[in-house]
Amino acid sequence: MPIERYRGGLTPWDPFREIEEFRQRMMEWFRPLFPVERRWEVDFWTPAIEMVEEKDKYVVKADLPGMKKEDIEVSVTQNMFTIKGERKIEEQRKDKGYYYCERRYGSFVRSIALPGSVEVDKIKATYKDGVLTVELPKAEEEKGRKIDIQVE
Repeated sequence: MPIERYRGGLTPWDPFREIEEFRQRMMEWFRPLFPVERRWEVDFWTPAIEMVEEKDKYVVKADLPGMKKEDIEVSVTQNMFTIKGERKIEEQRKDKGYYYCERRYGSFVRSIALPGSVEVDKIKATYKDGVLTVELPKAEEEKGRKIDIQVE
């Protein structure tokens, strides 16, 4: 999946977001005909991700509300950044039916192609308030360097 630079105001077209919005609209339309009696234990979901390029690093933020640190795995191989995880059901209530349920549970994998090389040994990841932040320092050859011009 290629990374596109933010161009201000407009976001890139995402066909999967439109499919999900369509699915949600259809669920709303048919909800009166089929009340939700149970909650699906495994459902497809992917966390929202933001990637920003700074002068000397790439910063990736992922929204992972309700997850524990132990349920999240971050890896970098070659020029691919991957987040894996599983959001588990908090409790199962068999005695009550659900009137409305939009929360998603289950496993996910998100991979992003990095635009350049990173120093794997210096990667830092923090998790606070449901947001995973990963700092990927650029490799020396990616940072570039200033060339002094000699006067002859």
